[in-house]
Amino acid sequence: MTLTATSAMNIAQVLTKALPYIQRFQGKTIVIKYGGNAMVDEALKNSFARDVVLMKLVGINPVVVHGGGPQIGKLLERLGKQSEFVQGMRVTDSETMDVVEMVLGGLVNKEIVNNINRHGGSAVGLTGKDGGLIHARKLTLTRNAPELNEPEIIDIGHVGEVASIDASVVNMLVSGNFIPVIAPIGVGENGHSYNINADLVAGKLAEVLQAEKLMLLTNIPGVLDKENKVLTNLRPDQVDALIADGTIYGGMLPKIRCALEAARGGVNAVHIIDGRVEHAVLLELFTDEGVGTLIRR
Repeated sequence: MTLTATSAMNIAQVLTKALPYIQRFQGKTIVIKYGGNAMVDEALKNSFARDVVLMKLVGINPVVVHGGGPQIGKLLERLGKQSEFVQGMRVTDSETMDVVEMVLGGLVNKEIVNNINRHGGSAVGLTGKDGGLIHARKLTLTRNAPELNEPEIIDIGHVGEVASIDASVVNMLVSGNFIPVIAPIGVGENGHSYNINADLVAGKLAEVLQAEKLMLLTNIPGVLDKENKVLTNLRPDQVDALIADGTIYGGMLPKIRCALEAARGGVNAVHIIDGRVEHAVLLELFTDEGVGTLIRR
């Protein structure tokens, strides 16, 4: 395709506007939680892979943590196993955990790795079991009800939370010029595997790596006010106030709490961005406008 003088000038302007951001973030680590529409739409999958490859080529160190709930649900359905959820968490018996490991650690992880490599990157897939990366403990849920004298403890099986992270294997890959792609499966002291929420893993990993940024890709424009306008450039105390007055509620709360923990744990900035927008990661990283909500430390 032959470029016109105008289109060539536009490309040059885009590149020069991105230069200060590239200089600022060169050598920095950015943890990206990859999920939602960006993982299932072909155009978005390709734009995400190109974004990550470009980041690495200009000297930024992306570390990808991915989810895969819909893919797990589809395979369980094909196997004739009904998915059951309690308080938004998938009940995970031993049989379901086998499927989770197969989908997250195998099918989904390797597809992402392959896509990044196909676009010129050097990605390596891991689960939290590799190199002792994610040490997990069993997550227990409680339910309060008027008829109960004390909270009921609910066992949802092989669902875990992060006990600790040993990022040695991630640091080794980053220093070797690879892009780590991590499935959120941890291992407990008993040797059992645990399925962990990908947002939580990304947040904890960003803290341990002392990442410059944590980016959480979602299927919404960002954190919205009561008029459905995107809020950005927030401090943690302002986010606390938005939770207290009910502006942030429901399904957004776990993601926001993860973002707050990361910001308070040393991550300089947390971005909750709209993964339905092509090249959302680059737009948030290399422009003033961005495509989501920024929470500063």
